[in-house]
Amino acid sequence: MADEIMITLLGKPGCHLCDDARAVIERVAGDLGVAWEERDITRSEADYERYWEQIPVTLVNGVQHDFWRVDEGRLRAAIGKLR
Repeated sequence: MADEIMITLLGKPGCHLCDDARAVIERVAGDLGVAWEERDITRSEADYERYWEQIPVTLVNGVQHDFWRVDEGRLRAAIGKLR
């Protein structure tokens, strides 16, 4: 079900690629009716160590989906497969 799908954007303040990723995620989540959240990697040492070279990172249901750039079509397809 759509309410079980969660998109997570991992980024940090001042990251212009994160701004671009956020716009894509907001559009896709809104169109498909799925939840999304944003996490600041500077607030978690574990997230920072794991993802700092890859931000923005997109997770779908906790699994890494994309990094650096979010491909809208690929994100839509991944969500479609979970439905």
